[in-house]
Amino acid sequence: MTIATGEASAVVHDDGLLTLAAAGDADAFDALLRPRLDRLFRLAVAITRSEADARDATQDACVLAWRELPRLRDRGRFDPWLSQIVVNSCRMLLRRNRRGTIREISMDDPLRPVTHEEPSDAAEVDQFGETEAIQAAFERLDPAVRALLVLHYVEGRPLADIAKVIGSPVGTIKWRLSNARAALEKALKVERR
Repeated sequence: MTIATGEASAVVHDDGLLTLAAAGDADAFDALLRPRLDRLFRLAVAITRSEADARDATQDACVLAWRELPRLRDRGRFDPWLSQIVVNSCRMLLRRNRRGTIREISMDDPLRPVTHEEPSDAAEVDQFGETEAIQAAFERLDPAVRALLVLHYVEGRPLADIAKVIGSPVGTIKWRLSNARAALEKALKVERR
């Protein structure tokens, strides 16, 4: 297998940063996280459906990653390991919220650009209604199901990568993804009524 020069230098660069960060170098850890933070935050927003909760979950995940980095045995799995920490942080935060913690209610969907224009014709109104139905159906899903759908359909990750993040075999991920699609379709039918 041939690795492009840019990819090889990025892997070597990350490996060096990982070694320094695992030894306690905060600047190296910052350099590792900085290019990944947007992706991690988008993942957290998609799971929690709240920018405030996503910020909290991402911050919690980064603190935990800093503490646990010296225990990471396979440095080549840093990105899936980090994503798994974010997914788990989101799950924990949502569990705490269900137990009665006050939660910020967002009026806008953080994944959709804000526009203040009214739809101009019937087709756009229908499309707007369908988008709202899909968002409401997505919010009905369990956070673990949302995480799986986001990892595959929003981030475009292959099943093998998702299996590493979730910590399950690829076959199990295929089965869960199929069930997740079915759950989304079922929730969408409820929203369209």
